Amino acid sequence: MTLIKSISGIRGTIGGQVGENLTPIDAVKFASAYGVWLKQQRQKDNYKVVVGRDARISGKMIQNLVMNTLVGLGIDVVNVGLSTTPTVEVAVPMEHADGGIILTASHNPKQWNALKLLNAKGEFLNAFEGAKILDIAESDAMSFADVDSLGKITRNKAYIDLHIIEVLDLDLVNVKAIEEERFKVVVDGVNSTGGIAIPLLLERLGVDVVKLYCEPNGEFPHNPEPLKEHLTDLSDAVKKHNADFGIVVDPDVDRLAFMDENGDMFGEEYTLVACADYVLSKTPGGNTVSNMSSTRALKDVTEKHGGMYEASAVGEVNVVNLMKKNKVVIGGEGNGGIIYPDSHYGRDALVGVALFLSLLADKRMSVSELKKTYPSYFMGKKKIELTPDLDVDGILKTIEERYKNEQLTTIDGVKIDFSESWVHLRKSNTEPIIRIYTEAKSQEEADTLGDKFIEEIGAIAQS
Repeated sequence: MTLIKSISGIRGTIGGQVGENLTPIDAVKFASAYGVWLKQQRQKDNYKVVVGRDARISGKMIQNLVMNTLVGLGIDVVNVGLSTTPTVEVAVPMEHADGGIILTASHNPKQWNALKLLNAKGEFLNAFEGAKILDIAESDAMSFADVDSLGKITRNKAYIDLHIIEVLDLDLVNVKAIEEERFKVVVDGVNSTGGIAIPLLLERLGVDVVKLYCEPNGEFPHNPEPLKEHLTDLSDAVKKHNADFGIVVDPDVDRLAFMDENGDMFGEEYTLVACADYVLSKTPGGNTVSNMSSTRALKDVTEKHGGMYEASAVGEVNVVNLMKKNKVVIGGEGNGGIIYPDSHYGRDALVGVALFLSLLADKRMSVSELKKTYPSYFMGKKKIELTPDLDVDGILKTIEERYKNEQLTTIDGVKIDFSESWVHLRKSNTEPIIRIYTEAKSQEEADTLGDKFIEEIGAIAQS
């Protein structure tokens, strides 16, 4: 079992030994460190933190521990209950709060949970801030409030509705055109909070919704990562109900993927490509950003509209920092994460759904026809489980030396750009694995390239 401390927050499996898993003691420890760090940012009489969670089974337990720890530090808590990551991100500035905590392990299976930490803007902390919180946690230099200075908890159940209103009010969300199309859509909410938020948004847009696994009980009916091999039930439902397309989100609703009317994957890599195509068509010359593990198709589409594209290191905070620097109109990650600055600087599946529907209403074509309008790339995603004796840094350094005559990028692991393909090797921020991303002109080429590097890494490790 595992406890991972990284730029993506404090993430681990429930149960087991303190310091090795996400136990109640670890949840209190890191919530305390966050609260102490937050109070160090500025001196004031009252502090406020927004706390929400996805529907995973451990969520209520972890949320109660986190909220009451903050209360013990003299910090007021706004409990938004079952929520989505982007909803909490939206709620923080709406509440004029000092920060926020989302309790979710995103795409990880049900035995995982995590504390994802936000600043006063509702944005993820950077690496320096995260390191400071880890230092506080290890120092035990935490002072709690006396009995007359304890914080209080208030409940606000309105934020999913408020988030939906914010999405519908965006200038490029064409509510009238979407309503006129009378779409029929199947939604796989993986029995988490996407099963609440996505159908509500679609119904407000006049969409006929077929719900699949939309009961927020935390019993994930399949692996919650929105990949093709996990979505056979969604494919069957789209065809059975003669739907226009299918939607799937991960448990905390910051990743979004579509399935076309034939039950075939649109491709989570193309979620951002399609939404960017729509936004860029309305704001020609706009710039975009995605991370290094994302498809080349975004670069192609951006340049078609007269804009400039640049890639960041993997990690939402890295994408956001480069987006701000380049003043982009849309960006995100190739795992189905849409970041639209006109809304907020966080991956948001609700915004992605609204922009995608606006695009379909604008183009007046099927999802399968839309896919054919984009450059055709195929991506492979493989991984290698880490063992304690595996020297990841040494392996990546050897790969870098072997391919020094190719186009290399080393800001995040090693990315090698070949003329017709690329491979990106990096240590995951969220799991004890090496991720191997590849992209080529066919699925076979992408998979073969990934297998080649798995074999090469294995040989290096053995030597």
